[in-house]
Amino acid sequence: MPDKALSPRREAYLLRLRRENRRVRIWQIALVAGLFILWELSCRVGLSDGFLVSCPSRMARTLWTLCRSGELWRHIAVSCGETVLGFTAGTLLGTAAAVGMWWSDTAARILDPYLVVLNALPKTALGPIFIVWMGAGMGAIVTMTLAISLIVTILSMYAGFRTTDPEKLRLMRTLGASKRQILWLLVFPANCPTLFSTLKVNVGLSWVGVIMGEFLVSRAGLGYLIVYGSQVFNMDLVMASVLALGAAAVGMYLLVLRAEKFLNSVWGVRV
Repeated sequence: MPDKALSPRREAYLLRLRRENRRVRIWQIALVAGLFILWELSCRVGLSDGFLVSCPSRMARTLWTLCRSGELWRHIAVSCGETVLGFTAGTLLGTAAAVGMWWSDTAARILDPYLVVLNALPKTALGPIFIVWMGAGMGAIVTMTLAISLIVTILSMYAGFRTTDPEKLRLMRTLGASKRQILWLLVFPANCPTLFSTLKVNVGLSWVGVIMGEFLVSRAGLGYLIVYGSQVFNMDLVMASVLALGAAAVGMYLLVLRAEKFLNSVWGVRV
C-alpha cells in the first residue's frame, strides 16, 4: 500500500529536524577539531611541553608508524577480543542471574545483600587474586572484565524486571498464563530498553576492566602500549594509544546502537 503524502507542516517539521541534527553534528566535529588545533598550536608556540603532553601531529606520526608495522592492529585486536569476551559473558550471565532472581523471590532475598556488597567493592582490587587464579594471561583480564560488568547487569536487569507494569502482569495471570509465558511474552520484551541501556553502560565498564587487566598483566593490547609508553617516557605512544582506545570504544558503542535500532525495527510492533 503506497505511503500517503506528507502534509506541508509535517515536511517543514522534518526539514527543521534534519537541519538541527546537521547543525549539532557540525558543532560536535568543530569542537573536536578546535581542541586538537589549540593543542597543536600550544605545543608549537611553547605554551605546553610536547615531551609531557605530546601533540596531535606527533600522535599522528606515531599511529602511522604503528599502522605500517602492523603493531597497532595487533594490539587493537587483542584488546577488542578481550573486551567482547568479557562484555558478552557479563551480559549473558548477568541477565540469566536476573531472570533467576525474578523467578524466585527467595533467591532474590538471599542474593540481594551480597550483590550490594559486591557492587560497592572496587573490582580492580581483585586483580591480583584473578591473576593467581587464572594465570598471567588473557584469562585474568577477561575475568576482571566479567567481574566489573556482571554485577551491574544483574542489578539493572532485575530492577527492570521488578518494575514491569503490574496491571499487565495481573491480566496475564488472570488469563491463565504460566510464569514462563509471562517472562518471555511480557517481562523480557518490556525490558528490552533496560537491556540496551545496560549494554551501553557495559561497553564502557568492559573497556575499563580490560585496560586495568592489561595494566597489571599483559604482553599485548592497548593497555600494554599505554603502560610501556609511560615506562619509557614516550608520551607520543601513550597519547596515540589512548586515542586508538577511544576510537575502539566508540566503535563498539555504535555497534550496540545499531543492534538496538535493528531490534527495535523488528520488535517495535510487539514490544
